[in-house]
Amino acid sequence: MSTLVILRHGQSTWNRENRFAGWADVPLTDQGVAEATAAGHLMADIDFDIVFTSLQTRAISTANLALDEMGAGWLPVERHWRLNERHYGALQGLNKNETAELHGPEQVFAWRRGYATPPPALDVTDERHPSHDRRYASLAEDILPATECLADVVARMLPYWFDRIAPNLLAGRNVLVVAHGNSLRALVKYLEHVSDDDIADLNIPTGVPKMYTFNSDLQIVASDYIGDPDEIAAAAEAVARQAG
Repeated sequence: MSTLVILRHGQSTWNRENRFAGWADVPLTDQGVAEATAAGHLMADIDFDIVFTSLQTRAISTANLALDEMGAGWLPVERHWRLNERHYGALQGLNKNETAELHGPEQVFAWRRGYATPPPALDVTDERHPSHDRRYASLAEDILPATECLADVVARMLPYWFDRIAPNLLAGRNVLVVAHGNSLRALVKYLEHVSDDDIADLNIPTGVPKMYTFNSDLQIVASDYIGDPDEIAAAAEAVARQAG
């Protein structure tokens, strides 16, 4: 038996401002810091062996705060761009409600929640393109996204799951993955066999751990969020209300 816990980073400044964050590197709010610390408290009884995060500060900070709360800051941590948030292309940095007023709520819902509908792409000369960020300097330009739909995130996330995360679980290790709303939705879609249509209704709240227990064949035998069910439901509903 092995355990996987997935954790969306705590509230970021752009979560609070209801802006499309994507690959922009925005920090946690005070609330986000509190959420990360509270998540660590909820996970204190789990003996993790390894931690995986994205290359984005809000996920890294959340992992560090949670580990400190658990007294487990010594655990090995691997960071990889394949766990990054979905790249929102030309929407990155825009307010979701204002974007809905400009393009219509149906179009924004399709961009935000449609499985195979990417937002308008960035030009490579745009400073928001990841080729201008030194943390991705070693990656070939054709790998770096100018925009992504959730299907794209699934395609770039799953190789990392198979190469690094799943082997640790198969070896009986307990794993913590701290990432983002859409990279975790992509993982949940795969793990729970969520359909392309139903994934639009999956909302992952910030700072709330979800635990999976696997058998030796990496089949799920149990899964649930850790924490107060009413609070978790309210947090998920808050995610759903963000401009569709």
